[in-house]
Amino acid sequence: MTLLDDRKYTSSHEWLLDLGGGKFRVGLSDFAQNSLGDIVFIDLPQAGDTVTAETSLGDVESVKAVSEVLSPVSGTVTAVNDELSAAPETINADPYGAWLIEVTDVTATAELMDAGAYEAFCAQG
Repeated sequence: MTLLDDRKYTSSHEWLLDLGGGKFRVGLSDFAQNSLGDIVFIDLPQAGDTVTAETSLGDVESVKAVSEVLSPVSGTVTAVNDELSAAPETINADPYGAWLIEVTDVTATAELMDAGAYEAFCAQG
């Protein structure tokens, strides 16, 4: 499992990257994509939608199951990675490059872990 130190992680296996200027990027961790298997479809919100920490922002469908993606923050969606609609398998190939959404106006966050704490959390499961 690959982890990046510049991100925070959630217990539901999403990552959060602070882009600066109040903008954050959200994606699925390497642990999540590996557990899901081959991702074949993704449903994401649209720019302008609001997301709420620890509630569903969309879902991913893999060859194994359909799983909700929980938002690590509450805020406004400013960008969606539209490339994933045509190529959701990009998440499997590059989970930290294949971001899902960008969020601003963040008012709350889920409980976030640094890479070391997240690694220990995943090892328990």
